[in-house]
Amino acid sequence: MESSTRILILGLDSSGRILQFDRNAAAVLSTGPNGLPGAHLDEVIAGAREPLREAVKAGRERTAMLAVETPAGTTLDAVVTVHPMGGGVPEIAALAVVRVPVPLADRFVDPAVIRRALLDDALPRIGATLDLDLLARGLMDVLVPHFCNSGGLLLLESLVDADEPHPGGEGPLLRRMAIGFDDDDPAWDATFPTGETFAFPPDTPHHRCMDTGQPVLVGLGGDGAARIAAAWRRPPFADMLKGASLLLLPIVSGGGVLGFFVCARNVAHRPFDAYDVEIGMEFANRASIFIESARKYGRERATALTLQRSLLPTGLSAPSPVEVHHRYLPGSRLIEVGGDWYESIALPGARVALVVGDVAGHGVKAAVTMGRLRTAIHTLAGLELPPAEALERLDSLMRTLGEREPHFATCAYVVYDAVIGRCEVASAGHLPPLLAPPGTGADYLDVPPAPPLGVGDGPIVSREFTVEDGTLLFLYTDGLVENRARDIDDGLARLRRTFGRDAAARPLEELCQAALDGVYDDQHRDDIAMLVARLRRIPADHHASWELPAEPAAVRRARGLVRDRLARWDLDEMADSTALLVSELVTNAIQHAGGRVMLRLVREGGLVCEVFDGADGRPRIHHEDGHEMLESGRGLQVVGRLARRWGVRRTTAGKVVWCEQDLP
Repeated sequence: MESSTRILILGLDSSGRILQFDRNAAAVLSTGPNGLPGAHLDEVIAGAREPLREAVKAGRERTAMLAVETPAGTTLDAVVTVHPMGGGVPEIAALAVVRVPVPLADRFVDPAVIRRALLDDALPRIGATLDLDLLARGLMDVLVPHFCNSGGLLLLESLVDADEPHPGGEGPLLRRMAIGFDDDDPAWDATFPTGETFAFPPDTPHHRCMDTGQPVLVGLGGDGAARIAAAWRRPPFADMLKGASLLLLPIVSGGGVLGFFVCARNVAHRPFDAYDVEIGMEFANRASIFIESARKYGRERATALTLQRSLLPTGLSAPSPVEVHHRYLPGSRLIEVGGDWYESIALPGARVALVVGDVAGHGVKAAVTMGRLRTAIHTLAGLELPPAEALERLDSLMRTLGEREPHFATCAYVVYDAVIGRCEVASAGHLPPLLAPPGTGADYLDVPPAPPLGVGDGPIVSREFTVEDGTLLFLYTDGLVENRARDIDDGLARLRRTFGRDAAARPLEELCQAALDGVYDDQHRDDIAMLVARLRRIPADHHASWELPAEPAAVRRARGLVRDRLARWDLDEMADSTALLVSELVTNAIQHAGGRVMLRLVREGGLVCEVFDGADGRPRIHHEDGHEMLESGRGLQVVGRLARRWGVRRTTAGKVVWCEQDLP
């Protein structure tokens, strides 16, 4: 039933003669000089005899769309429903229920119509909205045109945005959430812009409503509108609301007055009275419940989203030939935080660490633990620990966290070297990564199993393998392949089919969406994090490597090789500094490591110089009496001065000492 309708009821005998009627019918229906009593239904509503006859004959109601002539000479479209009657008053054979639209001039006359429009029809539906802006718009669509000609909803600025400081001044700062008007005059939007924040002066009805928490009813006849316009310093107010009836309805909750509705009826309509105040306050009281719920939900959701966005990566880094894409979906649509995470961290020497993890549980606690693990992952990646050792350190961290509250997590950690096209993978209780070489089907990597982080004492072992250019590496959490209604094996099989023979040639965004098909709308899903990388080597002419003997003459040869290579790369201006750095690193390797060494230059992002040797000792700068002292023969102080950064990482055969310079 539409809110702006008037219901008319007529009692009829079997011939269609009107025996009874309500007062709405007497006011609306055109009947001639003798009124409704004794008139035939066809005289009042042309064409109504046939539905009446069918209803009485069949014993079932009949409905028809007919035209009704009003005493004012206008024609209204009416829905006429005839109900056959049994028992009760013997003379009454049927009831005719006539629904007609309320004329604009009469829409504020019938209190029953107003009450139904405000409280029964639209309000329950609007109350399901948890978005405060949409709720405000919906509430105003109910007030205008069913209760007033124009109006607005104003709420405390501290309610809408708790982070904004209160500037003080004459009164509480209010924000106009929505306005409504029924005359299509653009001046309303210009004079009362939505989103505006301001404080009403003390000598206005608006200030009095906020101060007392009581409804305020004022007439704006005479110079009433002009006085408010002057106090508010808003001249258009005087002309637009001159002579209007103004009703302010406070919105009150347990925490006090949240704001108010402003309702105005122009001089062409009945002014507000005590009965309108009663209906309006009932509307405002119900609306306050919806507004408070939307406010709390909005604040909790904003807090959760801020937390999640601060914990998840804002950007992924990788060497230029490696393309990376990610997706994250929370399991809950109400509290959009969880413990799944992903990382792509560019490492020196055209390498990248790719990580996906899953903290057990949901909500804020899991998200906080996830944030700690992400911080630790960045630190461990910066130390250039191998994947297995990095996960062992994470396991130790999870055990420490579990001393206060039990925690465990799963994690898959991959390091890809874009110079040689080699991956090193380790996993702690996580689902196996999916590898899809170009032109062939995808398969899951056989990674040595290990217990989840924070659970067991089993060893974590890594696996190394070489991949061809264009291979896709897909890391994911269990929410993508498992839920209450689907077995994990079915989910893994579906994912493998998604990364078919043509997958390596498809855009990564398209592959992520295909992996999510059928999962996104699952009402019982877990959090989902995924990371897909297209692995490629850097161009062959962007790196060079040489094996050098463990003899002093190798240092001179290393300088010559570096100068020659930099000349080919048009980087002659870096030749002197790079030659000095290479001299220090190669000399240290020969003197302290023994055996043959390998020198490698990599041009990717910056210029990286790497020296591989067979020793596993980590060179350091010693400190003595607060001053840095160079460890004998290692030249690390020179390296630290000339290079942008330097470091050491272990390999299966020893270690690598590297340094990086910025390209000109």
